[in-house]
Amino acid sequence: MRILLNGCGGKMGKVVIEAAKKFDNAIIAAGIDNFTKDSFDFPVFKTIDSCNVSVDVILDFSRPDALEDILKLAEKNNLPVVLCTTGFSDDQIEKINAFSKEHAIFRSGNMSIGINVINNILKNISAFLYENYDIEIIEKHHNQKVDAPSGTALLLGDTIKAAIKADTVYVNGREGIHKREHNEIGVHAIRGGSIVGEHEIIFAGQGETIELKHTAISREVFAVGALKACEFMQGKSKGLYNMDNVLNS
Repeated sequence: MRILLNGCGGKMGKVVIEAAKKFDNAIIAAGIDNFTKDSFDFPVFKTIDSCNVSVDVILDFSRPDALEDILKLAEKNNLPVVLCTTGFSDDQIEKINAFSKEHAIFRSGNMSIGINVINNILKNISAFLYENYDIEIIEKHHNQKVDAPSGTALLLGDTIKAAIKADTVYVNGREGIHKREHNEIGVHAIRGGSIVGEHEIIFAGQGETIELKHTAISREVFAVGALKACEFMQGKSKGLYNMDNVLNS
């Protein structure tokens, strides 16, 4: 499986390159990075449209503004896409959904298998707990992360909202006089140091709390999940996929 890695010079790109060396059937055949000055064992192009290397799948760990060029190359060469970038706008998400009608594309707010196990747990318990528990999400990341709340916090929150029949609303942090309403799902973003990623979901009831927490100790968990997604997507012709499909394959 020959992978085109968009964002090869970034922190996650470099972790993916190392993780790929442990996969028997995956190689990074080419990279895209306009800013890196590092040297690699594969050709690196400054722009996506200048890549002339034959690949089987596009893996993206970059920025949301790269989406249009990624989709153009995927459409031109009939390639499946694995999007690991977060922070897409509503218009970009609509574009991704429309693209999936004719082409294969994978998008997930988090590539960790552990996070996606927690996400599946939330599908089963959120509606039951909502009546008697308040729900809060706390996410922590390093001080260079661009988007807040994190894509993972929104992934978990959207799962909770979808499981609950009542109308719920996100409240991103609180300040001043703010008495909590039961239909709120609090989302709190913390940025500092080199925190890889922590996500905690709190169900706070009368006299007790239930907490689900995931801590990413190393970025390798995201790289391995991304490479497994590439394996899953190889040969797919169309459709919108996520980590649930990988876990159930």
